This record gives sequence, C-alpha cells and structure tokens, in this order.
Amino acid sequence: MSEKPKHVLVVDDEDAVRALLRDCFEMDGFRVTEAADGAQLMSLLSTDPPDLITLDLKLGGENGLELARQIRSTQNVPIVMITGKSDTIDRVVGLELGADDYIGKPFHVREVLARVRAVLRRYQSLPPISGDTAPSSAERYTFSAWVLDIQRRALISTDDKVHDLTAAEFNMIEMFVKRPNRVLSRDNIMDLLKGHEWSPFDRSIDALVVRVRRKIEADSEVPNLIKTVRGVGYVFAADVRKL
Repeated sequence: MSEKPKHVLVVDDEDAVRALLRDCFEMDGFRVTEAADGAQLMSLLSTDPPDLITLDLKLGGENGLELARQIRSTQNVPIVMITGKSDTIDRVVGLELGADDYIGKPFHVREVLARVRAVLRRYQSLPPISGDTAPSSAERYTFSAWVLDIQRRALISTDDKVHDLTAAEFNMIEMFVKRPNRVLSRDNIMDLLKGHEWSPFDRSIDALVVRVRRKIEADSEVPNLIKTVRGVGYVFAADVRKL
C-alpha cells in the first residue's frame, strides 16, 4: 500500500506565488491546498488539517506573525514562513512565535522543497500517552516541576498533564536535561541537535530557547532553568534526577 501524500497548505495573498508553490509541491508528490487570507487559513485548519503550512509574513493587511501565533496556540503543525521581508528581526520573531523555518523571497523552488522536507523529517507528533505506568526500563528525568519521558517523547507536569512540544522543543529539553550545569555554546547546541538543518544565523538557537523557556519556566522573562551565559551560550541550571 502506497504512503499517503503529505498535505501542504500554502498561505499567500499573491496568486502567482501560490501557483508556483502548488506546482513545486505537486510535482514532488505533495497534496496542496491554498489560502489567500487568514479566514481561509483558519477554515482549512479545521476542515482539512495539513501536515505543514507555508505562511507569508504579509497577507494584504493581515499580520502573518499574528496568524502564526494563533496557529501555534491551537495546532502542533510545522510552519515554514515564506516572505519578502528580509529583516533578521522579523526572522527571529517568526521563529520565536513557533515557525520552524524561514525562507525569503525571491526563492528557488529546490530550496523550498529541501527546507520543507527537512522540517517534515524532524517534526514528529507525540505518541499517545496512556494512563499506564511507564515501564521501569523507560528513560525518565525529573527537574523542577517536570518529568521528561524520553521513550514517550513527553513533557509531563506534576498534575500528570502532558504538554505539547514540537520535535525541536523536545529535543532541546532532552539535550539540556542530559547535560545539566554544563555551559553549551550555540555551536555545541547545533552539533548536539544534529538532526536539524539550522538557518545560517545563530539567532535560530536563541529563538528556540525562548520557545522552550515559555514551556518550562515559571517566568520566561526571568528564567531559572535555562540561563544565558553572556558571550558564550546557555546552561541548564536545574537539579536533574534520573527516575
């Protein structure tokens, strides 16, 4: 039985750009739907959920960053921003809001395909969590008010609630938990998270740290777990115990 084609939702207010991306993805075996604005995007999210979204930063008078924030608040779907904006700050804000990659216009279709396939490869849904106790052989760590279950790829709070993470967020927490109180440079982190294809600006690591802090810190503006080491990188300052 052949594998079901991945579904990409292309969100752009320019007909020509949507047509170019549709042709690009369909020739590579993807199923494609299109949205020209935020209303169409939200409608398709509920009626025909995609495996990945390409999202323009500017949709007429709409703010693509705000749309990314809305998507990320309810959906755990990969987002690749494709936009004419080239300012690095916009890239960083986009990544902080939950985008998984960022491609500027004009772009080459081969680059778009490569980036999208890379995001899909590294993006994994959390497996279902049952109420059963994890096997004693499972690798589990506790820190602060959290338990990280490696086998289930789950972050669990003290009230036994499983918290959604993207693949990148989970992998970063796992990396830190296994290396507590060790200062890691951005290059160290990129090497340790070698399954990811990082953008050529190191702020992508900083953006991911911001996202992880929002998930695990009591106050992400005053972090106590992932601390910045100025001029070097980061250190995971939590008391970690293996269960």
